Amino acid sequence: MEFVKVTPEQKQQFDEEGYLIVRGALDSETVSSLIEAGDRLIASDRELNRQRRPGGLYDGFRNCVSMDDAFLPLITNPKVFPIVAQLLSPYLSLLTSHLIFRHPDPPGSPDTGRIPGWHRDHYMSMRDLGDKHIPRHSLKVAYYLTDLSEPNTGVTMMAAGSNQLKEPIEIPQDQVDPATKVEPLLNPGDCVFFENRTWHAGAANLTDRTRKAVMVGYSYDWVTPTDYRQQAPELVEKLSPIERYLVGEPVDDSENFDFTGGANPIADWCAENGYDYKSFQSREHFVGTSAGQEQPVIQA
Repeated sequence: MEFVKVTPEQKQQFDEEGYLIVRGALDSETVSSLIEAGDRLIASDRELNRQRRPGGLYDGFRNCVSMDDAFLPLITNPKVFPIVAQLLSPYLSLLTSHLIFRHPDPPGSPDTGRIPGWHRDHYMSMRDLGDKHIPRHSLKVAYYLTDLSEPNTGVTMMAAGSNQLKEPIEIPQDQVDPATKVEPLLNPGDCVFFENRTWHAGAANLTDRTRKAVMVGYSYDWVTPTDYRQQAPELVEKLSPIERYLVGEPVDDSENFDFTGGANPIADWCAENGYDYKSFQSREHFVGTSAGQEQPVIQA
């Protein structure tokens, strides 16, 4: 897999604004394959891991990578995955894979509809830590499969810079959106990165077309995935070592405990391609040792 290096401009955009747009992340053949797979699932009577919202405008499936092989290449999309590892960490887990269809609003609907409304992702961490203490621990890559090149086509809107807020986002009186709202205009195959602290909402869909998207989420590997606990063996057999690591499967046969988490093919791959990962801590993890004992010193 080719290693695509993040540019300083991309890094600054993501750090300061909380989102990043990557054009042409999927080719037309892949987009068509994903639409076909998504159409089959939405048309099915399957209920396991289905996620709907009241009103019938929003339908989809969680852990969609386990439901059709067409979704599997998204796990380590070579145009995207290297960027994920550099923006977050090589110590990654596949947090979620979410197929989302946003159907058109009824004729005559206003452009103020928001499905879902403005929110931050990962309810569990928000529940326990709240806006003031929540760190960046995950990000999503939202792949859009349909034409969203005009406003009010159901795209996910971002509040620029809201990833830095320590309190709930402010929406002006008599308004439905924050002043920093960004409504990306996208073509099929484009994607948007956004982190868990970035406030976002679904724009109205005033077209006659269903907006189709797949969101693939990644987190630090010590965060529990949101839509699975363990992938089925028949799925794991199809995965590369990097993909196996992402879904929590061991990649070596060692029986010994390793406080670092053990072998990590993502970190090895990053190092081979010249990416020197530096953690936020950026200091020695061991600052003292007992007399007569030797302790490893890990440079973050």
